[in-house]
Amino acid sequence: MSVTETTPDARDDWVAEPQSVLDRFDRVRAYTEQLAAPLSPEDQTVQSMPDVSPTKWHRAHVTWFFETFILAEHERDFAPFQDQYWFLFNSYYEQVGPRYARPMRGVISRPGAHDVGLYRGNVDDRMRDLVAGVDEGTLAKLLPTIELGFHHEQQHQELLLMDIKHVLSLNPLRPAYAGAPAPSGAAGPLSWRDYEGGLVEIGHEGGAFCFDNELPRHQQWLEPYRLADRLVTNGEWQAFMADGGYRRPELWLSDGWAKITTEGWHAPFYWVEADGVWLEHTLHGTRPVDPELPVCHVSHYEADAFATWAGKRLPTEAEWEHAAQLEEAGRTPAGNLADTISWHPRPAGGPTGGLRQLFGDCWEWTSSSYLPYPGFHPPTGAIGEYNGKFMSAQMVLRGGCALTPPGHARASYRNFFPAGARWPLTGLRLADGGARV
Repeated sequence: MSVTETTPDARDDWVAEPQSVLDRFDRVRAYTEQLAAPLSPEDQTVQSMPDVSPTKWHRAHVTWFFETFILAEHERDFAPFQDQYWFLFNSYYEQVGPRYARPMRGVISRPGAHDVGLYRGNVDDRMRDLVAGVDEGTLAKLLPTIELGFHHEQQHQELLLMDIKHVLSLNPLRPAYAGAPAPSGAAGPLSWRDYEGGLVEIGHEGGAFCFDNELPRHQQWLEPYRLADRLVTNGEWQAFMADGGYRRPELWLSDGWAKITTEGWHAPFYWVEADGVWLEHTLHGTRPVDPELPVCHVSHYEADAFATWAGKRLPTEAEWEHAAQLEEAGRTPAGNLADTISWHPRPAGGPTGGLRQLFGDCWEWTSSSYLPYPGFHPPTGAIGEYNGKFMSAQMVLRGGCALTPPGHARASYRNFFPAGARWPLTGLRLADGGARV
């Protein structure tokens, strides 16, 4: 099966009736299998570092989610597909029970990729029977958790691609996950967009699905600010490197300087120099660095150092969201997301008069710590562990990347990673003016 046969859902165009729910369930579940199809069973077992999970684990974990949070509570005469799978494929839900250690997921050779497929098939059949067999009132109660399961699985589809990219990068044969990338183009000159600021509202507006960390909608004061109209490019990053960017402590946050000196960072994560030429590992294989493409796989520490070197800063998440609301008012967010099947950032192209690359290409680091909004309360029970428990020692990213399902591209979406994370598909947009928070 080719990964080009279908693409992720672009929007939540379904209604609360059994067949519509089942159709969406089948699309989401099938797309995960499509993404895994180019990979061998051996590919699917490798865990290349603690932050990476094996492909087969992703496939099993999202299945465990439906079995644990829907079937276990609503299926008559419920029994788990396999008792130990709950232990193996629980991620971080303390209230559900113990878990197998995350850094050790790669040593679990059994169940293999094929057996994980059997697990998925069993749970899929039981979910279909459940949805088709319940009354209207029960289905209405099930829908919020089922929809969370859809979006949870789509998040893991993105992680599956990020993780296999790291796995394949360590193979000296330099295997490619997908075929040839799209031809390059020009980034176009960088210009600036000015925003008045003032008392603005951020957070999800309601009326469609959102994660709990996007709520509640609330007011925030913004000083006037400016945003660059496109992402920083590889060529601009090479100028930073040539000017000693990785050797100048005055550019770096203290923790960032400690990180790069301890781990020997001197270029973005997937860059390697060979015979004087910088090469970049991608899901399409290893190729020369294209100066017109957005720089990607840089940490928050690196993004902040580059902004300091450029005499600018990173935007706050409120600035980014406010600008996105204005830029995308009344329009469906579009960009280089997973439905383009590019699997890599694309050049910005010429100026448009607005913000380019607002959604897709690279997740954009902000200067904002990942904290709860005023009045935030996580849901009760184990589902409440989904986002709230991670609101510490993380930084917020906005906008999505070339691996993000289109339905996850919205102004209020809050992604988050530790400041030192480089394996996600992350880049940066510069800001100026306003409050340096």
